Amino acid sequence: MSRIHEALKLAEQERRSRQVSERPAPLPEREIALPQMSETGKAPGPARGVGTIDSPIPVPEYSPEPASIESLIASCRQPAWNPDGKTMLFSQEDNRQYKFEVFRTLRSRLYRLRDLMPLRTLLITSTLPAEGKSFIAANLSQAIAQQHGRRVLLIDADLRMPRLHTLLGAPQCPGLTEYLRGEVDEISAIQRGPRNGFYFLSCGDTVPDPVELIANGRMRGLIERLKHAFDWIVLDSPPMAPVSDASLLADMCDGALLVVRSAATPFDLAQKACAEFKGTPLLGVVLNGISRNSSYGGYYHSYYGPDSEKSKE
Repeated sequence: MSRIHEALKLAEQERRSRQVSERPAPLPEREIALPQMSETGKAPGPARGVGTIDSPIPVPEYSPEPASIESLIASCRQPAWNPDGKTMLFSQEDNRQYKFEVFRTLRSRLYRLRDLMPLRTLLITSTLPAEGKSFIAANLSQAIAQQHGRRVLLIDADLRMPRLHTLLGAPQCPGLTEYLRGEVDEISAIQRGPRNGFYFLSCGDTVPDPVELIANGRMRGLIERLKHAFDWIVLDSPPMAPVSDASLLADMCDGALLVVRSAATPFDLAQKACAEFKGTPLLGVVLNGISRNSSYGGYYHSYYGPDSEKSKE
């Protein structure tokens, strides 16, 4: 019996020794330093850029996903407009006249160019003041907005002598100037027009030297963000000859149109203005101020005007 007892005792010892050897080695003990209290009774935070094992993992702040384009556009204010009926052609009831058709033709040619090149942001400028660039920009934008499902944003980027808010009968402030100064966001500055698809960003307050505002980076960022929300963005800029604003704005756009006035714009200045477009394609020249008695104007009025009577064959 003694031998059996000794054998069992030996087997029990071997079993226990085997269990101890199979256990994982214990982790080394470490000292946990308690934070020292400052004189104010508060524990000082960890030094910037230094992390410890006992420090909690920083959790990034929650950033909500940006709202959809449709909801942002719907958030734009819609003040009452009182457009000038003499210059804002598409606010009139009868749009069968020749003056409407020329803007539809210009619209069609821009869409043809879009098939050949990326074209979403368009600068409209002139050589000198009073050549009709604001008139062209406003009516072209309204002609685009008349198409079903199209959305156009007209920006008055002439911060020296703005006219678009007067032509449209829209509030001047807040607008582009306030946005460029960081006082409002783009949704607060953009206005919804009375017609679906037509939006307007007014100039805001006029400033004596807007070049610094245009070149501060916010203008380029604004165009880059908004061009995904609109089918077209049309910018009305100052003339090319007197100031450099138009050259800066042209570099932010996909293409440009130069407006010249019939029998008024000097040829040499128009050539000089065309040479200023270096990095931006000059898509064409718009000849403004042609009378109805000119060859094409008279032809259209005679055969397609509202008072015309075609002969029946």
